[in-house]
Amino acid sequence: MSIIPSFFGSRRSSAFDPFSLDIWDPFDGLLTSSLSDIRATARETTPRVDWKETPQAHIFTVDLPGLKKEEVKVEVEEGRILKISGERSSEKEEKTDKWHRVERSSGKFQRSFRLPENAKVDEMKASMENGVLTVTVPKQEVKKKPEVKAIDISG
Repeated sequence: MSIIPSFFGSRRSSAFDPFSLDIWDPFDGLLTSSLSDIRATARETTPRVDWKETPQAHIFTVDLPGLKKEEVKVEVEEGRILKISGERSSEKEEKTDKWHRVERSSGKFQRSFRLPENAKVDEMKASMENGVLTVTVPKQEVKKKPEVKAIDISG
């Protein structure tokens, strides 16, 4: 990092830059990289979910590439908690195989969402196509104003 800003675009500091404040630290990133790896692993096993609300329904779209619908569970717990879970198995290793890189995640995953009171959980539907799970939860109409009922007073 240079004390003097570069007017010619961003410039990386180097050992030959007289204004560089970079000093080599052998412990730099030792702890943070381990924590980053743990967070990245947790993120990788957790599928990405989009939750969209339309006037008619709540729509959840979940990316589950490589999974079959038999490997995924969609459940409702405690009346209003939508739970999406499953497991992605890892590839079988052969002793003759030499792996150069393993980036795809494997293992169990689970996502939970508290559904709003206007969700009709009894009419919920789920479908899966091309590794994308779509859960549709219809909404019931919410009354805008409470009904006022006049009561005759007898007397």
